[in-house]
Amino acid sequence: MLSIIRQIIKVGTITEPLPAGDGFEQLGAQLKNTIKQCFQGSLAIRLVDAGSCNGCELEIHATNNAYYDMERFGLSFTASPRFADMLLVTGPVSINMKTALEMTYDAMPAPKLVLALGDCAVNCGVFGKDNYAIAGCVADIIPVDAVLHGCPPTPAAIIRGILQVVDSTHHAA
Repeated sequence: MLSIIRQIIKVGTITEPLPAGDGFEQLGAQLKNTIKQCFQGSLAIRLVDAGSCNGCELEIHATNNAYYDMERFGLSFTASPRFADMLLVTGPVSINMKTALEMTYDAMPAPKLVLALGDCAVNCGVFGKDNYAIAGCVADIIPVDAVLHGCPPTPAAIIRGILQVVDSTHHAA
């Protein structure tokens, strides 16, 4: 135990500096304003992992860390599709998750916003459409409003993708 503490003291803190001028705060303010207009200040998101490797989920969880803190912009996750305004789907849709994804989509109230997140959700990515365990990409199973490429996409890209879906709905209304 002492050797570990000595090593920590010897090496010190090694962290990456925060990006300067990345425009994230402006993006967040724009998202917050759009959510306030369209959803009375709060957007509830239901996350469905339809068969991913969990790389996208790690980045989604990072959107809740102290730096990105997506809840300050009015975004939150919900466990029930009945309370969800948006469905965030990761991974290719496996045979075993096809029915569950359809049921989740059907349980959502209108308007049903859907974001296919990551290359696997968009085009089956590294898993491929010819895989025996894959039913297809998300758009093959349920209607999709927007897609977000990346393997995995960064937290900032995820928030931009959410803004894209909400903004397109706002302009359509």
